[in-house]
Amino acid sequence: MSHTHYQTLGVSSTATAQEIKLAYKQLAIQFHPDKHGGSTRFEEQFKAVNAAYRILSDPARRAAYDHQLRTAAARAEEARRQQQYRAQGQYVYGVPMPPPAPLRTRPPAGSTERHYQKMPKRRASFTRRDYLLTAGLFALLLLFILAVKVTMDRVTATSNYENGLRAYVSRQWSTAHGFFSETLKFKPTDKNALRHRAEIEQLIYRNYKAAQLDYKAALRETDSRKAAAVLLYRLGQCQAALAQKDSAQRSLTHALALDSTLSAAWLARGELRLFELLQFGGAINDLSVGLRQREAAGQLQSSKYLTYRGLAFYKLREFGAAREDYRQVLLQNPKNGQVHFLLGRLAQQEGNTAAACEFFRRAVQLGYLYGGEALKQNCQ
Repeated sequence: MSHTHYQTLGVSSTATAQEIKLAYKQLAIQFHPDKHGGSTRFEEQFKAVNAAYRILSDPARRAAYDHQLRTAAARAEEARRQQQYRAQGQYVYGVPMPPPAPLRTRPPAGSTERHYQKMPKRRASFTRRDYLLTAGLFALLLLFILAVKVTMDRVTATSNYENGLRAYVSRQWSTAHGFFSETLKFKPTDKNALRHRAEIEQLIYRNYKAAQLDYKAALRETDSRKAAAVLLYRLGQCQAALAQKDSAQRSLTHALALDSTLSAAWLARGELRLFELLQFGGAINDLSVGLRQREAAGQLQSSKYLTYRGLAFYKLREFGAAREDYRQVLLQNPKNGQVHFLLGRLAQQEGNTAAACEFFRRAVQLGYLYGGEALKQNCQ
C-alpha cells in the first residue's frame, strides 16, 4: 500500500467529504480518456481515481480503509524496530544486516570539563513610552481612588444630614448637632447642614461665635437671594449678641436689601437701633415696617415690639404715640407689669404724679420689681 487512495486524489487523510468530492471532479475531468484520445495510460489513472473515490466517498468504506492504513503502518513500524535489533550476522531475506553503530564507551563530561560562559547582566532600561504608560496607570489609579472617595463621602454626608434633620424636627438638639457635624466632615460646603447647625448653636446653646462662623460659611455657598437674606438676618442677630453693633447693622441692612419683606429683619434692626445705636427715629421706622408686615401676613401684633416702639416714641418725647403703643400691649396682656411701669414713667414726664404713682403701684402688684423702686422715690 505504497500509494494510498488519499495520495491518488491528492488530499490529506483528514480531508472532508466536500474536499474529496471536489478533488475527484477535478481529476476525473483531467484524466478522462475521451480528452486524451483513448490513451491507455490516462485510462488507468482514471480508473484509479474512480476506485479511490468509491472507497473514500462512502463513510463505512473509508473507516475500514483508514483502519487498514493504520494497521499497515503499525506493522511497518514494528518491522523497522525489529530490524534495528537483529544480530550482525543475521540475514533478512538473504541480505546481511549493516554493522551496528559503535557503542558509547565514555560517560558524559563532568561539570569540571564543561566550559561555562558567564552571561553579562543587562540593566533594564525604560524608554519614554514606558515612563508615560507608568505615569498614565498611576494617574488612572489615583482618579479611581478619588472618585470612590468622593462618592462614599457624598453618600455618607447625605445619610448623616437626613438623620440630623429627623433629630432636628424632633427637637433632639444634641443628636442633630452631632449628625450635622459629621455631615460637614465629609462635605464641608453643605449649606443646609451649616445653617441648621448654626441655628442650634445660636438659639439653643447660645454659642454666637460658632453660629457666626457657620452662617458665614453657609452664605458663601448660597446663591438664592431669599435664603441669603435669612442667613444675613441670623448673622446680624449673632453679631448684635456679641456687641458687634456696626457689623450687625450692616448684615441686617444687607438682608433687607435682598428681601424687603423679611419682617424679622426689620424688627431686629429696629431693636438694634433702639438699644445699641440709640437711633430712635430709625428704630421707630424699622419697627413700624416690621409690625405692618406681620399684620399684613395675618400674624398677631407682637407685644414685645410694640413695647419697643413705644419706648422709642418715649425717647423722642412723642408721648401720645408711646401711650397708644402701650395701651395696645395692655389690650393683649392687661397683667403686663412692665408696661404699667412705662406708663407711669410717661405720666411722670407729663407731670401727672397721681397717675404715675397709680401705674407704679399696679406694676408692683403685677410683680415688676422696678415699679417698687419708682414708687419709693416718687410717691411718698
